[in-house]
Amino acid sequence: MWKRRTAYILLLPLAGVTVLLTLACGSVLAQSLGYVPAFGLTRLTLDYYWAALSKPEFFPALLVSLRTALLSAAAASVLGTGLCAALVRRGARGMAVHLVRLPILVPHTVTALFAILLLGQTGLLARTAYFLGIISDFSQFPQLLFTPGYGGTILAYLWKEVPFVAYFTLALMAGVSSTLGEAAENLGASPLRAFFTVTLPLSLPAVSQAFLIIFLFAFGGYELPLLLGATSPKALPVYAHLAYMSPELRQRPAAMALYGVILLLSAAMAALYGILTRRLLRRIGGGV
Repeated sequence: MWKRRTAYILLLPLAGVTVLLTLACGSVLAQSLGYVPAFGLTRLTLDYYWAALSKPEFFPALLVSLRTALLSAAAASVLGTGLCAALVRRGARGMAVHLVRLPILVPHTVTALFAILLLGQTGLLARTAYFLGIISDFSQFPQLLFTPGYGGTILAYLWKEVPFVAYFTLALMAGVSSTLGEAAENLGASPLRAFFTVTLPLSLPAVSQAFLIIFLFAFGGYELPLLLGATSPKALPVYAHLAYMSPELRQRPAAMALYGVILLLSAAMAALYGILTRRLLRRIGGGV
């Protein structure tokens, strides 16, 4: 009985955060439908959604956010899995693991500052290339930041999320490698073949979960796109944030409609991704 009570007590913080998150999402959806009693708006309507979808800035912003999130999540999953495999191979302990944790702890605004200082046309890399004689003028250094392709934003996400994938997958991959992976090698498989036929397939559940987390975070995050992205087209969260900061308070439901679109699309994509991943894992024998 005491163990059960202890478990319930330990779950209280999670339950509290879940309740607050649910209330916040409910408030966003209610306001996006025009229910803001403080501003004298009480009639529920979908007009704000139609207005948001009909604006010419909406679909370019949506495509930018989807592209940035997909490229960031896919590249981080591949590179993070490779980094995790390297950590497992060397024993998954020591200073290397602590260094992998470091970027995860850095706030995204600080990451944007690092990116500007490192990747800008007058940043550290450009100055180093100029010093070495690789370029004769700073304008010859590739423009990685503030471009419509959002390359700087993607690189900043990779700096943070590659270590996240590696650390998120490390425990599962280390357990699989030390048991079934070693058994495959003892039976004559090369380390590379044992990894791709045994360790990696059985680690896919953790990799797929990390992919989804990164995708949804990059799709809904606005700090890096705001600080490192182009003036136009703006990413959808940046577009929504600027609309929310409008001094015209009675237009708040229009901004909330944009947030509602982000929320509903994130939920739909998470559900679809969960279904597809579950089917894939069942097919390769890694699902439940």
